[in-house]
Amino acid sequence: MEKLQQDLWVPVGDGERLYLKRICGREGGAPVLMAHGVMANGRTFYTESGKGLAHFLADAGYDVYAADLRGRGRSTPKIGPHSRHGQTETICEDLPALHDFVRRKSGGQQVHWIAHSWGGVHMTSCLVRFPEIAAQVASVVYFGSKRSVRVRNLNKLIEVDFMWCTAARWLIKACGYLPARRIRLGADDESDKSHLQSKLWAQPRPWVDSDDGFDYAVAAETGHLPPILYFAAANDPCRGHPEDVRRFRDESGPHLSRLHLLGRRAGHLHDYNHVSLLTHPDAPRDHFPLALDWLAGRYDAVAENY
Repeated sequence: MEKLQQDLWVPVGDGERLYLKRICGREGGAPVLMAHGVMANGRTFYTESGKGLAHFLADAGYDVYAADLRGRGRSTPKIGPHSRHGQTETICEDLPALHDFVRRKSGGQQVHWIAHSWGGVHMTSCLVRFPEIAAQVASVVYFGSKRSVRVRNLNKLIEVDFMWCTAARWLIKACGYLPARRIRLGADDESDKSHLQSKLWAQPRPWVDSDDGFDYAVAAETGHLPPILYFAAANDPCRGHPEDVRRFRDESGPHLSRLHLLGRRAGHLHDYNHVSLLTHPDAPRDHFPLALDWLAGRYDAVAENY
């Protein structure tokens, strides 16, 4: 199938633009909005050579939009010492603007949302804060998304407690932002505010906005979330540990959901990790079809196996 591919930009803030990579398998196909996690960009979901989840869904007839959040990837301007935006802006401005743009491009259809890692926290926060947006979302799929990291192991001590919570703050004080790409800590950089806000939420603290005190946990109790499929990788010790994924699902309030473990003991080809659950060459024949089932509303075809 020949796919339409476009480079699109959505204006936000004061002269800032968000980049969207559109990969359309069929004009009029159901739209999908994708959001990446921290220190990342939309390339999490696609390659220029035609690989990745975005291309897989487009091949199945979906109209896919992979976003670069503010300052990342091909969004402009790039993150630097001047950047003042954080996750509050992602939740309250960027995701609503992206969603509205995709809906208008698709003729007002309901949109499917997909996220990797911390992108799921941004998306669920947006959905519980804006029920009018949640009503326009058909379904959601998360890959390794968690909020607070409560597991205790060596990986958590090194990657979260030391690298993310301590060393990253030292770098930010020196540079004015987190230059994750330059030091090869991640695929993209983070602003001071986005790092600080996500650092606070990654700790066992209330799910409350540090800008205006909005209580996301209380808002989630209303139960207006769309159906959500939570993928957790069996070999993910701290960045998306299955127990932390479960806790994120539970604190998101009552909603139709499945938590599906991607590992050999659950019948999959590999014990996937936080990255390979999206990038492994076997993913399109192993578990990507389960995402298709979920988007198509075949919820009973996806097992709760953890």
